[in-house]
Amino acid sequence: MNFLKRLFQKKSKNKPREFSNEEFERDYELKSLGLEKVLGPMHNLVGHSVIPFDLGGSVDLYYYLNHIPGTGFATMELLDPDGNGPLPNRYGTYELVAFTKECYSSGDDVANPFNIIANSICSILTTIGLYSRQAVLNPKETMEIPTGEGKESIFIVFDLYEPEGKKFIVGHRHHHLLLCMQVFKSEMNFARKNGSAALIEMMKTTGNYPYSDLDRTPVV
Repeated sequence: MNFLKRLFQKKSKNKPREFSNEEFERDYELKSLGLEKVLGPMHNLVGHSVIPFDLGGSVDLYYYLNHIPGTGFATMELLDPDGNGPLPNRYGTYELVAFTKECYSSGDDVANPFNIIANSICSILTTIGLYSRQAVLNPKETMEIPTGEGKESIFIVFDLYEPEGKKFIVGHRHHHLLLCMQVFKSEMNFARKNGSAALIEMMKTTGNYPYSDLDRTPVV
């Protein structure tokens, strides 16, 4: 796990906090256990970024295949071994999760439906991960991600993800998982007008929560 050392260099107002390899390794183990208690066992393959997240690359994606139908994605790079990273929201600091109804596929075919949404989710979580260090992101809030001139934005609704009350705990530290759910523009407009909680309830009753798949009919 030596590669983790370059992923978590905490910057303080005075000087960078230096972590030992042992601290990174232990934190990785504890974080893995914390995620497993919420999402079930982690898949043995990891979607590693060629360029580390803290050097401007994408987040690594960790896959969960036994939690709910489809595939879950989680980050492990936002929190450093001291529990710092994103600006704390009303629940504290967090890692990110997202889900697709597509089953995991290990193939390299870029046209594979799983690979298409996995690449999209990786890009979304990378953008949100970077932004989380500049802005406070709370559950039930929304986010619009520009995609370029003349192109429709990506619309995200956040939620606290604690299935069956299971909390994300790293060792003795209490954190949480922030769900990032991509939705249609019409659904985003509904959430902005009526509140995200109302949209989330509709997503749940139609079987579309907590997924980010858009190959469906909008709920509004």
